[in-house]
Amino acid sequence: MYKFFLFFFALSMVTMAQVSPDSTTTTGRIITYEEFKKNQEKEQQITTVTDSIKPTIDVVTDTTSMVNIPVITIATAAINEYPEVDKFDENLLKELYNNDMYDYMYDEVIQMDYSEAVMKTLPTDTLKARLKRINETTPFQIDYNPVLEQLINKKLSHQRIYMERLMTLSDYYFPLFEEMLDKYDIPLEMKYLAVVESALDPRAKSRVGATGLWQFMFATGRDFDLEVNSYVDERMDPIKSTEAACKFLKSLYNIYGDWDLALAAYNSGPGNVNKAIRRSGGYKNYWNLRPYLPRETAGYVPAFQAMVYLYTYASEHGFQPAQTAYKTIATDTIRVKKMISLEHVAQFTDEDIETIQFHNPSYKLDIIPAVSGRNYYLRLPVRAAGKFVSSEDAVYAFAKAELDKKEKPLPELVKAESRVVYRVKNGDYLGKIANKYGVKVSQLKRWNSLRSNNLKIGQRLYIHPRKPITSGSTSSKKAPGSYKVKSGDSLWKIANTYGITIAQIRKLNPGKTEDLQPGTTLKLK
Repeated sequence: MYKFFLFFFALSMVTMAQVSPDSTTTTGRIITYEEFKKNQEKEQQITTVTDSIKPTIDVVTDTTSMVNIPVITIATAAINEYPEVDKFDENLLKELYNNDMYDYMYDEVIQMDYSEAVMKTLPTDTLKARLKRINETTPFQIDYNPVLEQLINKKLSHQRIYMERLMTLSDYYFPLFEEMLDKYDIPLEMKYLAVVESALDPRAKSRVGATGLWQFMFATGRDFDLEVNSYVDERMDPIKSTEAACKFLKSLYNIYGDWDLALAAYNSGPGNVNKAIRRSGGYKNYWNLRPYLPRETAGYVPAFQAMVYLYTYASEHGFQPAQTAYKTIATDTIRVKKMISLEHVAQFTDEDIETIQFHNPSYKLDIIPAVSGRNYYLRLPVRAAGKFVSSEDAVYAFAKAELDKKEKPLPELVKAESRVVYRVKNGDYLGKIANKYGVKVSQLKRWNSLRSNNLKIGQRLYIHPRKPITSGSTSSKKAPGSYKVKSGDSLWKIANTYGITIAQIRKLNPGKTEDLQPGTTLKLK
């Protein structure tokens, strides 16, 4: 019932955000982005005042007549500022946008060493009792095994922060998975498979080319209608790849009639499972087949079962994952009609580019193409989606104007690509540096042999810039302490000018950035 209410609340937010077509056109023509912003400012001058006034009705009893008298009180809403919580929000977004846990998970599964000593943090009798309770409620065969016990204790002893990060991400992805698993009558516990496969990173890519949340190989993805081209890789689309994974798992279950064997076949292929059954003498229980399976698959099913246990008993072990800033139910999708880049969307909706990229991981070049006969969708937070659909013509006109004036690369610049040495400053992160030099985060990590997205102040980074670098243009203007908003300004424009993020501006100016008005003074430091 709660999710049902949230769904209609999100839907109503989008509907309320829409305006009449007259607000985006003047005498039958498409207005520019700057004109649209001016019109929006005029329309919001009245609502800015009225929105801050909130009437409340109190009941006062007349002591002489003992009659209840309603009294209406009008007061402006007070805004409480909690800078330390804003910092937590900023750290949480970094965890969501910069998910570097895949390599760690992948290495752990394929290089699992059961001979190493692990501190025992969970009594064996307690584990056996809990596994028995789980086993009674799931079609998977989850029995006590020393290998499983060692793996669970390893994560409880020195991987707690890692597990809490995964649990934070799962708050975003699991509702999406559960809906699709239910559609195909697959056990809901199968959602933990994506944790083991990709550490919930939709852009994860293994050393053999398996890609996405569910780690589809190129050929397997094509078999399940996942398109891969220069612009789009639908193996990284959370919804389409999840549906493909459900179809694949269902077909494997139809072969074996056993979910544990379906898991093993998902990882290593039905051929390897069939060979293991023959070599074992005809056994069909996973633990009896395990010595005859490839090494990666031998660690794969125990890792899955460990995740089932750890998520089921997370509170008993004191895990405290953060709440995600975005829920899938608080987003909406829009069918894209013309080519547009995610950067254009970020500019127009005044959202951080990392937010747009997080919700749209399948666009490899951060560009959504327009192809006849194909539908491509943009996923946005509800508020941003409302801005987009209420002024769609203006969005596409703005995107076309930006694409038309984009400078084409000069031959000498292409030939004379130079290396830049960049020293990390306070407030820097990989996405910000990559955007500044027109490169990808993955390129920065490859050039500098980075295993994670963590940076240290003063650290040197070697960069091969795509954007032309000239003297005096390698850095943004130094941000002043405050800035007075001018006509035609947007949060994206101000942030880009002074080398800060939209999120930072919003945190420094609570209540001032939703309806940006000329003359408003914003803090930038």
